[in-house]
Amino acid sequence: MTQRPRYPVEVRERAVRLVLEHAGEHASQWAAIESIASKCGMTPETLRKWVRRAEVDAGSRPGLTTDERKRLSELERENRELRRANEILKTAAAFFARELDPRPPR
Repeated sequence: MTQRPRYPVEVRERAVRLVLEHAGEHASQWAAIESIASKCGMTPETLRKWVRRAEVDAGSRPGLTTDERKRLSELERENRELRRANEILKTAAAFFARELDPRPPR
């Protein structure tokens, strides 16, 4: 069940590009983010998160890139499924071991 993004990808890319291009014209990057966010009709925090994600993806900021984060989520999901299947198999093995045990119950 995926959510539809609130802002189109083009708007995101344009806003991030504007922040990166006009950061030098403002006292700080946050000032540039506030200015551009108000012009684009979004909250500054939303735009700040997009800028940080773009910086990580570009390699100018440490962290997991979008692709790495997606791959990590897939691996974690697969790991949960395998652990659940393993528990089911352990339970089934114990059940059948009791059923096939030739010794009478105590």
